[in-house]
Amino acid sequence: MSNVPLMPMATAVWLVENTTLTFKQISKFCNLHEVEVQGIADGEVAKGIMAYNPIISGQLTREEIELASKDENRALLIKNIDIEISTTDKKIKKYIPLSKRQDKPDSALWLIKQHTTLKDSQIAKLVGITKNSVTSIRNKSYWNYNNLNPKDPVAMSLFSQKELIEAIEKAERRIKREKKEKEKAKKSKEVSNNE
Repeated sequence: MSNVPLMPMATAVWLVENTTLTFKQISKFCNLHEVEVQGIADGEVAKGIMAYNPIISGQLTREEIELASKDENRALLIKNIDIEISTTDKKIKKYIPLSKRQDKPDSALWLIKQHTTLKDSQIAKLVGITKNSVTSIRNKSYWNYNNLNPKDPVAMSLFSQKELIEAIEKAERRIKREKKEKEKAKKSKEVSNNE
């Protein structure tokens, strides 16, 4: 049987305790041997297993159980529920210990010096500090600016090399786009001046 309920043994325990289904019906539905189901009923098998309600999980309906209870030859039919599994990687905020949090402004300074194309908002997002902090570090008005030492954030594992490369590529695309827009505006200005 390919359609086996989640946690078949626990489901069998619930069906034995809460329904009048035959051992044969329960064993077919849960893909267990009939002797195992009888052992569950006798209390010899699955002693420590908590009963799992297949109605709550949406695998069975009360109507289906009632129909099968009335007809011993009727097999229980599992409700097919397609579970959607997301394949996209969700960014999980990583916990940064207190000892490493002081390295964030140092990392921001390193990024400002090494990657001038990155915007303050990109640096803030990568490092995990506010945009205002990045701007004040860039303007040298940060409260602790004199004590900052530029440190490579990838080496300190604040974020991955891949994330840095993606941010740099995004910044380069933005710069190209802005350059094209300036050229376009310059050409349209020249055309309007020639008319």
